[in-house]
Amino acid sequence: MRRTVSDWDATVTVSTKGRPDLADWIARSLAPEAARELSRAEARVRERRPGRFEVSIRANDAGAMRAALNTYLAWIHLSLATARAAEGKPPALGART
Repeated sequence: MRRTVSDWDATVTVSTKGRPDLADWIARSLAPEAARELSRAEARVRERRPGRFEVSIRANDAGAMRAALNTYLAWIHLSLATARAAEGKPPALGART
């Protein structure tokens, strides 16, 4: 039986709590990556309301889902860390240096 792209689904919701500009900035920065065509996974980024966006991922196998989730979570983390650094704030607790 051949699996289809919709066999594995995940949604990551990010809230920037009082920073709608930050959520918009991150969502817009991820959109070109989500628009790329990949053979084993696809992603969609959409703003849900001010200060919140979602990344929805569909993959055809567990390995593709793991890779896509790790990639998008790393990009979100990097974007948040970049914003903190630009504001002159220290890294968040638990952040890798």
